[in-house]
Amino acid sequence: MASSDERPGAYPARDGAENLPPGDPKTMKTVMIDKGAAMMQSLKPIKQMSLHLCSFACYGHDPSRQIEVNFYVHRLNQDFLQCAVYDCDSSKPHLIGIEYIVSERLFENLAPEEQKLWHSHDYEIQTGLLITPRVPELVAKAELQNIAKTYGKFWCTWQTDRGDKLPLGAPSVMMSPQDVNMGKIKPGLLKKRDDEYGISTESLKTSRVGIMGPEKKNPMADYWVHHGKGLAVDIIETEMKKFAPFP
Repeated sequence: MASSDERPGAYPARDGAENLPPGDPKTMKTVMIDKGAAMMQSLKPIKQMSLHLCSFACYGHDPSRQIEVNFYVHRLNQDFLQCAVYDCDSSKPHLIGIEYIVSERLFENLAPEEQKLWHSHDYEIQTGLLITPRVPELVAKAELQNIAKTYGKFWCTWQTDRGDKLPLGAPSVMMSPQDVNMGKIKPGLLKKRDDEYGISTESLKTSRVGIMGPEKKNPMADYWVHHGKGLAVDIIETEMKKFAPFP
């Protein structure tokens, strides 16, 4: 199955909850088990997420398909971040993918074929598209300057924008907004986000003046912009390997 725009079959909504996956409501027993486990377990990986970013993303095979994305960031070191990506900032979000973020130094050491899968972040930061919700710009600026020099690889595993009630089909590689026709975020999508957080993306541009991207942006990133080719994933049948190709 290709990461295409074909809509999957419809799933019946339960109790009018159109945006929720199919399934029975949580029982009181399940709720109590969850609360007890949360008190006894460390949940260390989750608690390492210390930063919330909100921006937009375009599908790698069709940049006109655009979604709002919320990244919850775990910084492993100064050169590598890993993010859980949700479709909203609420108590009932959909976990729609993951993004890895690397410094310019790490990105330049990747093979060209690998670099095709990555996107830059400077444009979305300079234009105010990427925000740190509820954190004042003055406080966030140092972090934004760091991220503007990085590259990200974002795999979307749940295409909620096309109405999927469950994670279906192949994952899609996602790209960041860019200053080209198909890469510009639709006004309606931008207004919805701005209204939600009570901000003006347009006014943020002034406070972002002076934030610079990579010293020399690699043309293998944002591949569709520089080469006019999109990226999609197909699932194909293959013979099972009897021996691992690596130790």
